Amino acid sequence: MADRLAPVSDVQPAGSTPDQSADQPAVEPADQPAVESARPQPSGQPARLLLIDGHSMAYRAFFALPVENFSTSAGQPTNAVFGFTSMLANLLRDEQPTHVAVAFDLGRTTFRTEVYEAYKGTRDATPEPFRGQVDVIRRVLEPLHIPVITKERFEADDVLATLATQATAQGMQVLICTGDRDAFQLVSDDVTVLYPVRGVSELARMTPEAVEAKYGVGPARYSDLAALVGETSDNLPGVPGVGPKTAAKWLTQHDGLEGVVAAAEQITGKAGESLRANLEQVQLNRRLNQLVLDLDLPVGPEDLEARPWDRQALHTILDELEFRTLRDRLFAMLPDESSASAVAVAAAALELADLADGALEGWLAARRQHALGLDVRGSGAPAGGDAWGVAIADADGQAALVDLAAVSPQDEAALAGWLADAEAPKIVHGAKVAAHALRGRGLALAGVVQDTELAAYLCQPDRRAYDLPDLAIGYLHRELGEDEGSAGGQGALDLELDGTDEDRRAAVRAAAVRDLAEVLDAEVADRGARHLLTDVELPLEDVLVRLEATGIAVDAPYLAELERGFGAQVTAAAADAYAVIGREVNLGSPKQLQEVLFDQLGMPKTKRIKTGYTTDAAALTDLYARTQHPFLEHLLAHRDAIRLRQTVEGLQRSVAPDSRIHTTFQQTIAATGRLSSTDPNLQNIPIRTEEGRRIRRAFVVGPGFETLLTADYSQIEMRIMAHLSGDEGLIAAFRSGEDLHSYVGSRVFGVPTDHVTAAQRSKIKAMSYGLAYGLSSYGLSQQLGIEVGEAAELMRDYFERFGGVREYLTGVVDEARATGYTATLLDRRRYLPDLTSDHRQRREAAERMALNAPIQGSAADLIKLAMLGVDAELTRRGLASRMLLQVHDELVLEVAAGERDEVEQLVREQMAGAGDRLPGGPLDVPLDVSVGAGASWHEAGH
Repeated sequence: MADRLAPVSDVQPAGSTPDQSADQPAVEPADQPAVESARPQPSGQPARLLLIDGHSMAYRAFFALPVENFSTSAGQPTNAVFGFTSMLANLLRDEQPTHVAVAFDLGRTTFRTEVYEAYKGTRDATPEPFRGQVDVIRRVLEPLHIPVITKERFEADDVLATLATQATAQGMQVLICTGDRDAFQLVSDDVTVLYPVRGVSELARMTPEAVEAKYGVGPARYSDLAALVGETSDNLPGVPGVGPKTAAKWLTQHDGLEGVVAAAEQITGKAGESLRANLEQVQLNRRLNQLVLDLDLPVGPEDLEARPWDRQALHTILDELEFRTLRDRLFAMLPDESSASAVAVAAAALELADLADGALEGWLAARRQHALGLDVRGSGAPAGGDAWGVAIADADGQAALVDLAAVSPQDEAALAGWLADAEAPKIVHGAKVAAHALRGRGLALAGVVQDTELAAYLCQPDRRAYDLPDLAIGYLHRELGEDEGSAGGQGALDLELDGTDEDRRAAVRAAAVRDLAEVLDAEVADRGARHLLTDVELPLEDVLVRLEATGIAVDAPYLAELERGFGAQVTAAAADAYAVIGREVNLGSPKQLQEVLFDQLGMPKTKRIKTGYTTDAAALTDLYARTQHPFLEHLLAHRDAIRLRQTVEGLQRSVAPDSRIHTTFQQTIAATGRLSSTDPNLQNIPIRTEEGRRIRRAFVVGPGFETLLTADYSQIEMRIMAHLSGDEGLIAAFRSGEDLHSYVGSRVFGVPTDHVTAAQRSKIKAMSYGLAYGLSSYGLSQQLGIEVGEAAELMRDYFERFGGVREYLTGVVDEARATGYTATLLDRRRYLPDLTSDHRQRREAAERMALNAPIQGSAADLIKLAMLGVDAELTRRGLASRMLLQVHDELVLEVAAGERDEVEQLVREQMAGAGDRLPGGPLDVPLDVSVGAGASWHEAGH
C-alpha cells in the first residue's frame, strides 16, 4: 500500500533532515557475536520502538538517488541500499530508539488480492536496477542486529500495525517510518508516523494534530476518508468528483463512514449521485485499507530491543558496498569509549621500549636482520614534506618511538643510518608518502621490502581505497580509529599508551603494519603477484619518489598570460551567446539553459532527466552537430574556455617555491595498473587542440639543463592486441613497418595500401581500438556516424581477415569467466566475479572489463618496465639527466648539457627492450618508440 492522496508538505520535519515464499512468519537475523553496547534510554523515559516499512523506504530511496551515481566498482547498483542505510543512520542517531525492527513484503499476493484481484494491479514492473537491492539491505541489517519480520499473505504495514498496537499496550512510544499513508490510521498520542516528504532524507512527523490539520479528520477517520477518495497507487477507485475536503466534510457531518453510507440517499447534488453509484466500491476500499492489528507474529515488541552491533561484519558489508563515508557516519554514532575498547587487546600487548638517549642504535642493531613495521607522522607532500615523529615495531610486540622535534643527535644519527640502510628491511604503509615526509627532515628511506598499501592493491585492484584502518579491520580484525596525522594517510587511535602523545599513538599503527604484512604476504603469493610487487611496484615506488621530488619547471609569467587570455575568451563567448538570444542568462545554470534551448529557441529535446532535459556536454555537442545553432556554438566555446582557464588556474596554484610543479603519481587508483596523476593532474593536459597545446608550452626545461626530451610508444595497445591474439595478419602489419591502419584497411576493403582513403583509415582506426574495449556495432555506428548495418558489415569484414582477433576477444572473456580473473603480460590480475552474475548489466560491464584489462594493463606493465630500465641506466652511467613525468605511454625527461644523444639512445633501447624482458618471453611484434626534444613540453612533442 503506497502513496495516496495529496503529499504532506506543511508538517514539521522529524529530527534531521524481492519476492520470497514462506509457510510461517519469519524473523531475521540469527544471533551473531556482539561487540558494541546499545545506546541506553535515559532513566525514567518510556521505551521507544522504531518500526520501518522496508520495501516502502527502499523504493523511495531508489527513486530519490540517481542509480547512475551509486554503484560499486564492479557495476552493482546501490542507490536504494545507500539511501535506506543513510536514512536508518539518521533515525538511529536522532530518535535514539530502544527497540527497532524492519518489516518487508513477501510479494504481491496477499489476502487483499484474494478479495480484490485488481488490488495494486496497475503498478509498474520493478525497475531492473532495483532488483536485488532489498536483499542487500537485509544483509546490512544483519550485523546491526535489527530484526527483519515478514508474514505470508500480509503486507509489511500489517506487521507494523500489529507491533505498534502491542507496543502501545505495553506503554511504549512508537515511531513508524513509512511512505504508506494508510499508517496514518495508527497515529495517536503514543504513535507517530515519520513520513518522507523529499526522498528519504526529509521526514515529516505525523502526529494526531498534523493529520487533522492536513486532511480535516483525525487519524481514526483517515481510513474512512481514503475509502471515499480512493487510492490510485493501489488501484482502488474513489467516488468520482469527491476530494479530501468533501470527504472530510461528510465524515464530520455524519460521524464517520458508516454514517455517510447510511445517509447516502440524503446527500444531494452530483457528489451524492456519485456516492450512491459507488457505495459498493467505497465499502470494499474500507475493508482493504484497514490495517490488521492482531497478526500472529514470532516476536513481540519486547523482543526487539536494540542490540550490540557486530562491528567486523558491518565493516565487511559496507566495505564490499564501498560505502566508506556512510560507514564512518555509522561508527561515529557509537560511544567514544567503544573505539578504545575495540583495540584494547592489541594496545595492551604492545610494549613501548623505554630508551635512554643514545640507546636507539643498539635497539635497531639487535633487530637489523628482521623486518620492522615503520610509521611516519607528518606531511608527505612531494614539495615541502615534513616528518615530526617515527614509530618502529618488531614482530615480538615491542615498539620504539622517536620524536624528531626533540631527538638527541646520537639517536637522530642512528635513525638516519637505519632508514637509509638498504639491507635493513622495513615494512611501510604508503612508503612513497612516508619517504617525502622523511625527506623534509633530510632523511632518506631505503630497504622497504613490503608496502602493505601496494600489496593490498595487487590482491584487490578494484577497491576504492587502501587506508590502513580499513585493511586492519578486514585482515586483522583490528580497529584503529581515525586520525590525519600520519604521513601515509593512515588512521591513528586516540588511545592512551602511557600518555597521550601523538608519536606514541603511532606505535599502534606501526604494529598493525608489521602484522598486516604477514597476512598480505600469503595472499600476494596466492594471487601470483610476488614478481609484480618485488620486481615492479616496489622499485617503481623509489623512482616515483624522485620524479615527484624533482618536479617540472614552468614559465609562471606565461601561465599568467594564458589565464588572462582564456578569461577574455570566456567573456567574449558569453557576450556572443547573449547577443544571439537578446538577453543575459546564467550559462552555468541547467534550468536557465533548458528554458533558452527548448522554450525560447525550440530546439529538439535532449535526454529526459529528473530536472527536465539534460544540458551536459555530450548532449549539447550532439545538439549542435544536428542544429548548427550559433547560440550552441558560443555556449560550447564558453565552456571550453572556462575549462582551459580552470586548468591554468590549477597549475598556477601548484607552482612550488622552486618554480616547479610537483605532481603526485598514484599507483593504487586504476585497477588496470596504470599510474594516475593528481595535485595537479598532469596526465590530462590537453594536446589535441591548439588551445590545449598552448598550455604544454608553459612546461619548460629548468635552469642547468639543456632540453626536454619526450618519448612514447606508437600504437602500444594494438601491438599488445596483435601479440595476445597471435593474429598473423596483425603481426605481419607491425613487422612490415607500414602504417597499421592503412595496412589493415587494405585487407578489409580489398584495395592496395596506398589506395586506402582517409575516411576508410579513420573507420579502421576507430574499430581496431574499439574492439579492445568491447565496442558493439551500435557503438561503432554512433562513433563513425554510419548506419548500424554498415557498422556490423564492417566488423564482419574485419573479422574475416583477422580471425585471430575475434577468437582472442571471445576466448579472453570465456577464460576469465572460468578462472574468475584476467591477467596481463606480467600476470597482473583483475578479479571479475560479476562475469557469472545473473544481473545482465553487471555481467556485461564485467565482460567489457575482461576485454580491456589485459590490453590496457599490459601497456601499463610495459611502460613501468621501461621506467625502471631508463632510471637504472641513467644511474649506472652516472648521467645528470633525469626523468620528470610519465603520461600514460609517454616519458618526459630533462636532459643535461652534452647528454642529448646518449640519453635518446638509452631511452629508445630501454623502452623498446621492455617487450623483451617479460617473464613469458618477448613480444611477437616490435615496440616502436618516437622521440622528440625541445625547450618546452610542446616543442618536444612529436
